[in-house]
Amino acid sequence: MQSSFDKSKIKIEIVRSSRKTLAIEIRPDLRVIVRAPYEAPGSSIEQFVASRADWISAHLIKMEEKNSLRPTSPPVKPLTRDELHALADRAIDYIPKRTAHFAPLVGVTYGRITIRNQLTRWGSCSSKGNLNFNCLLMLAPAEVIDYVVVHELCHRKEMNHSAAFWNEVAKILPDYKEQEKWLKTHGNELMKRMTG
Repeated sequence: MQSSFDKSKIKIEIVRSSRKTLAIEIRPDLRVIVRAPYEAPGSSIEQFVASRADWISAHLIKMEEKNSLRPTSPPVKPLTRDELHALADRAIDYIPKRTAHFAPLVGVTYGRITIRNQLTRWGSCSSKGNLNFNCLLMLAPAEVIDYVVVHELCHRKEMNHSAAFWNEVAKILPDYKEQEKWLKTHGNELMKRMTG
């Protein structure tokens, strides 16, 4: 299969499905995805890719240029053990107070509060009503901490993320989507502080 690009440098991935036609997708990580019907023979796929070699090459060059223009984020400085302990101490002092403030507003009770160093969650609520919170929340704005507290307290009413659950959250924090957006935008940066 001759083409204007160096095939050895390109990852071509074939994804078969019940589709009727062949299609090519160029991913930001420079992978070339060929979407093909289940019954399409390998030779037809090769011919299809070869016939679009120039198009693939041009799009890969464009994608590389776009990637090189993206600002690279500064390296994340991992937290030291002492810094983590200090965050946990602040969280142990601060978060139970906010939980005690919001619980009567939500109209629920709760059990034990635990502060943890977690890599995937900001908070959780067990079926027994025990609450866990991530000490990294202390690096977030106060409104975001309140959102996570209210979120977990609302699970005392609805142990799911149904419309009824979000209605409970909105009763207490009408602008909760702003805090949720903050976590989606900046949450990974905070989590990386744990792992470095």
